[in-house]
Amino acid sequence: MKKIIGDCFIVLLGTFIMAVAVNFFILPYHILSGGVAGIAVALEPIFHLKPDFVINILVYGMFVLGAVVLGKEFAIKTVLSSIIYPIFLSALNPFVPNFEMDPILASLYGGAIAGIGIGLVIRTGSSTGGMDIPPLILKKFFHIDIASSVLVIDALTVLLGWFSYGLEAVLIGMLSVVSSSYMINKMQTLGSQDCKCVQIISDKYELMMNRIHHDLDRGSTLLEAQGGYTGEKRKVLLVVIENKEYVRLIDIINEIDSTAFVITTETKSVHGEGFALEFKV
Repeated sequence: MKKIIGDCFIVLLGTFIMAVAVNFFILPYHILSGGVAGIAVALEPIFHLKPDFVINILVYGMFVLGAVVLGKEFAIKTVLSSIIYPIFLSALNPFVPNFEMDPILASLYGGAIAGIGIGLVIRTGSSTGGMDIPPLILKKFFHIDIASSVLVIDALTVLLGWFSYGLEAVLIGMLSVVSSSYMINKMQTLGSQDCKCVQIISDKYELMMNRIHHDLDRGSTLLEAQGGYTGEKRKVLLVVIENKEYVRLIDIINEIDSTAFVITTETKSVHGEGFALEFKV
């Protein structure tokens, strides 16, 4: 029950942030932002339909699609945002500030703020009920990264506005798409630590292991490996460390065995003993 209440709060917060981005940045400056707001802006000169009306139709239509494809649990979570999003848009209308802003700034900040809102909602397994539903469907069936598919779909949406607003508006709109995709990706890894996973192959692995335990206060894992060319069985020392500890680890390795074979990969979302837990509601 506590998790459900927490998820609902995050959905409401994310939806509100999304509505702020659309009302304060996207619609007033006719930004081809991608998403339902971008489609509404692109179609306005063609069909002369109010953006609010188009947004509402698309939100409810995408909700039905998501409910059918993604299941009952998704529908239960998404119905909240699908209902409240149009309400937030209407409620915020009287508070839209009356000042001029460079469309480039409006595009960048509108996209970034919208990305924060969408990212928060997606973290709960839900959706704002708009064009972020197709990326969720693509992830379910084809395991395509959400941020990447959002970027592609939003880019196609922006190109739709080429016929209505011209190339300059498309280029400005692309800034919104990129900033939104970036923030969605950042929200997905919110609370995780940027670390490095280091694999070390050396005959002196025991000395290295002891130094790592003592000097860095980090644990390690020994893996069994076999050389593909020689067939010789070897030990692989696996260590996960914070970025700031990497230089010291390399110094330790070089001090003990300068010929050691070292493989380093960037990693995220590390949690457990010695590492911070990921952000949870």
